[in-house]
Amino acid sequence: MSGELWLIRHGETEWSRSGAHTGRTDLPLTETGRAEAMAIGEALGGRCFSLVLTSPFQRARETCRLAGYGAAAVVEPNLREWDYGDYEGRTTAEIRLQTSGWNVWESGVPNGEKIEDVAARAEAVIARAVKAPGDVALFGHGHTLRVLTARWLGLGPAEGRLFLLGTATLSTLGFERETRVITRWNLSCGPARV
Repeated sequence: MSGELWLIRHGETEWSRSGAHTGRTDLPLTETGRAEAMAIGEALGGRCFSLVLTSPFQRARETCRLAGYGAAAVVEPNLREWDYGDYEGRTTAEIRLQTSGWNVWESGVPNGEKIEDVAARAEAVIARAVKAPGDVALFGHGHTLRVLTARWLGLGPAEGRLFLLGTATLSTLGFERETRVITRWNLSCGPARV
């Protein structure tokens, strides 16, 4: 790979605003989320990518389209968000009322996807991306992109907990010589929030 991986988290949805875990539920962007997606396009300034991959969920696909990359995008099923099983649509605070001290990174999700499965999908995305001759754009979701980052760096998937990733942000992964590194992280592209 001669370029960087550009990680682009989708714009705001109703559930991302409330903090509800949004895995397989296919929510649209809010008005703010649409404005954030357009701001991502402005921040990217028409940058050329050798490959543009997007999660199949509409929040990522719409972010990609509004950022100006819809025509170039290829849907990559492995970029979909973590399946939160029984915790889908619930906030961490709500889950902790039932399961004290719960966190997705260590506790897992009943009837959902195991972190190892999310990691395997992330590794498949990395394997596809490194074959591209230049920069690659990945339009996806918070937890999956965090796991992908951990795996890029050679860390266990649960180390994704260390990489806070807001909605409508740009991050890049690349190399310092032959070492895989983070080159930019969690740069906000959305409209100013009060």
